[in-house]
Amino acid sequence: MSAARQNSRFLSLIGLTFCVVFTALCAAPGWSLISGPVVTDPQTGLAIDGFDPVAYFTDATAVPGRADIEYQLAGVTWRFRNQGNRDAFADHPEVYAPQFGGYDPVAIARGVSVAGHPKTWLISGERLFLFYDAKARADFLASPNNVVAAAQRHWPDVRRTLP
Repeated sequence: MSAARQNSRFLSLIGLTFCVVFTALCAAPGWSLISGPVVTDPQTGLAIDGFDPVAYFTDATAVPGRADIEYQLAGVTWRFRNQGNRDAFADHPEVYAPQFGGYDPVAIARGVSVAGHPKTWLISGERLFLFYDAKARADFLASPNNVVAAAQRHWPDVRRTLP
């Protein structure tokens, strides 16, 4: 076999390996996938008090969802302000649902569960986070990567304590 042909095969093998690895990484579920309890209103059973999770991204504000546009996921009801937002959520809940099920990531990073408030929120790293109060939001903003990393470490233990 000629050297040129060997180089061509070698480059093809490297390219194929890269494609397989890249596809696997893109297809792997992210850490944000809904995989545990979601904060719900005890009176209504609605996730994030009935606010539209997609509207945080599209409107940059907390917008109440409508009772006639709902979606069931993770054992709770999610509401949306329009059908497009509902469809976007149904296609990619791991993107639009609040991280850590809507629990405050600062509290989770400390190993405790505290429900986040739908009007105290932030999008960071293209993900939605809800916070208990403005101080927790400010603490998160001071070091978001550290808070998320600590919350990811504690989340499995914290979620086992939730109902």
